[in-house]
Amino acid sequence: MNYDYLLYLAVILISTKLLGLVTRKANMPQVVGALIAGLVLGPACLNLVHGSTFLNQISEIGVIVLMFMAGVETDTEELKRSGVASFVIALMGVLVPLAGGFGVAYACHVSSTDLPASELLQNIFIGIILTATSVSITVETLKEMGKVSTKAGTAILGAAIIDDILGIIALTVVTSMADPSTNILVVLLKIAGFFVFAIIFGIMFGFIIQKWVSVDPKPNRRHVILTFAFCLIMSFCAEHFFGVADITGAYVAGLVLSHSTKREVIYREFDTVSYLLVAPVFFASIGLKVELSSMSGNLLLFTGLLLVVAILTKIIGCGLGAKAMKYSSKESIQIGIGMISRGEVALIVANKGEALGLIADSLYAPIVVTVVITTIITPIFLKLAFKDKKLAKA
Repeated sequence: MNYDYLLYLAVILISTKLLGLVTRKANMPQVVGALIAGLVLGPACLNLVHGSTFLNQISEIGVIVLMFMAGVETDTEELKRSGVASFVIALMGVLVPLAGGFGVAYACHVSSTDLPASELLQNIFIGIILTATSVSITVETLKEMGKVSTKAGTAILGAAIIDDILGIIALTVVTSMADPSTNILVVLLKIAGFFVFAIIFGIMFGFIIQKWVSVDPKPNRRHVILTFAFCLIMSFCAEHFFGVADITGAYVAGLVLSHSTKREVIYREFDTVSYLLVAPVFFASIGLKVELSSMSGNLLLFTGLLLVVAILTKIIGCGLGAKAMKYSSKESIQIGIGMISRGEVALIVANKGEALGLIADSLYAPIVVTVVITTIITPIFLKLAFKDKKLAKA
């Protein structure tokens, strides 16, 4: 048996913590240090740590835990009030990046004649990748700043969930054109089915927890273990049975427990697990995916343009959506910046496209670089956007 993973874990934990302290000294969120640690340790720099199935699985649990904690901390009343606004923000945050990604791909002529999909579909798929939003980095940054429950923070969380659903629909439409076995109607019914399932299962679980608490009101580990199992079951069911991202299932599970009398105990215990292991591995694993050696001159140009478009289209699209829904200019910018990070969602979409022949293998490196850089700059920009405390309050 290979025990390298033990050393990898130790190196990741030490480096993420040290660089996290350095970035905090520089008045930046600690998550930036963890992301940089992945870049330094991975093939882009020192090549000391290599990705593995084990590390990928730990990082997946990490993002699930982060999203569950975000759900627990969410102000559900504010989320209800921002429901329509979140939809408009998410819709604009999908349409504008979709157009921008298509434009860059078309202008740079990155489509390949060797692939079965048409050049039009290949260019559209680049836009589909840019529609993705990974809110986990934003959540961690907002947590550090104590801004999760602000008006802008709640809008970001709500819009990110809807963005995920709209992204799935857009992905399904394009992949169905390349893969006749994909049925759009079935996918839409599955998405609707997930939310019906989440409501029913959530009410049942909430009732069980409330009964248990009334019998044994003292905080104990059994409550936390049961809620963790609930989180994992919701994540599994979302992905496996309904085709919805597992992180969406985790966030909904957190929302179910946001009114629990054990809310603070649950959050504190999960925060310990997150801080101790799964979150550092998740953040570092993003940087570990970057490989720059195979990038040609044309691909470097495409990467630069793709990165600029990825940043601007989310700020402009989501910002305009927020402004249209009567958010202040400051809040609109905060929301737009909070939606920049692409994270693992874009990589999952890219993997799907690669398997279906919608993007060339050579385009994976520019996509990964875009994902990593947008993930690193998002917490830095957020810190600046929320700097004025008077304007940042809900």
